Amino acid sequence: MRLEDEIKQLKFRNEYHKLAVNILYTNSWLLKNQTKLFFKYNITWNQYNILRILRGQYPLPATINLLKERMLDKMSDASRLVERLRVKGLVIRDISSEDRRRVDVIISEKGLKLLSEMDKLNEKFDSLFEKLSSPEAKKLNELLDKMR
Repeated sequence: MRLEDEIKQLKFRNEYHKLAVNILYTNSWLLKNQTKLFFKYNITWNQYNILRILRGQYPLPATINLLKERMLDKMSDASRLVERLRVKGLVIRDISSEDRRRVDVIISEKGLKLLSEMDKLNEKFDSLFEKLSSPEAKKLNELLDKMR
C-alpha cells in the first residue's frame, strides 16, 4: 500500500522528505511484525539482536562495548539488555577479576537453544518481503547502503 494511503498524508515537502517518512514508517512496520513473531518467546528485538551477536562470537565471550558497537539500535542500553537476558538464563555475565570495569558476556546453552528454535521464524520474517523480487531487494539494499 502507498505511504500516502497508510498515513493519510497527500503532500510531502519533496521526495527526500517522503523517503525519510517512508523509511521511518517501514521500520516501525517491520518492528511491529517482528514483535508479533517474538511474542511467544518473551523476547524483544534488541534482546534478540544481543543473542545473535553472542552466538556469532560463541564460544568466545563479548564485552559490553563490543555488543554496543555491533548492535543495530545504537541507542539501546546494552548493559540493561544483558542483565535482562541474564535473569532469563540466556546469557552468562562475568566481571573480570583483573579489571572490574570489564564485563564478559557469553551466550548460555539455554540461549543457544532459544535462538535455534527462533531460527524457524526466518521464513515467516522473509515473507514480509515477498512482494519484492530478489533483484529488487538487492537494488534496495544497494540504495540504502549508498544513502548511508
